[in-house]
Amino acid sequence: LFETASGGTLFLDEISEMSVRAQAKVLRALEERKIRRLGECREIPIDVRLVTATNQNLVRLVESGDFRADLYHRLKVIELYIPPLRERPEDIAPLAAHFLDQHAKRHRISIHGIVPEAAERLESYGWSGNVRELRNAVEHAVIMARGESVTEEDLPAEVVPENRCQGHTPKAL
Repeated sequence: LFETASGGTLFLDEISEMSVRAQAKVLRALEERKIRRLGECREIPIDVRLVTATNQNLVRLVESGDFRADLYHRLKVIELYIPPLRERPEDIAPLAAHFLDQHAKRHRISIHGIVPEAAERLESYGWSGNVRELRNAVEHAVIMARGESVTEEDLPAEVVPENRCQGHTPKAL
């Protein structure tokens, strides 16, 4: 990945899930600005901007020994905190509209929007799975939609618990 991204940016998602051994290799690559392919002797110079993300508290993981302190400090050049989706309900509608368009195109389904009641349900839900959960909920709604707009009945049961017992069949894909 470092070699492929050389000259650009490498994004490592869920950096907190990386093994301590892999953390050491990432740190070495960042510090030495070189990598060595598995089984090779020569080093390859790299020039990579590394961007990482996690939903874990890295300070706690460093304190518990589950994340290397030296890598944490190397990564913490610029730290951006993005609050969870449940703390920024104003972002839900534009994100849902984006995902609706994306999934409607992907599944070749004609959907043109989300009715206000369904939008209210999306905005009032807690989104413990954050943006990924919203994306999946919207995909579910696109597939389950009976009309040209997403309604409350199309949303997953987690978002609208009353939907749990509905017999609702998806459109043919």
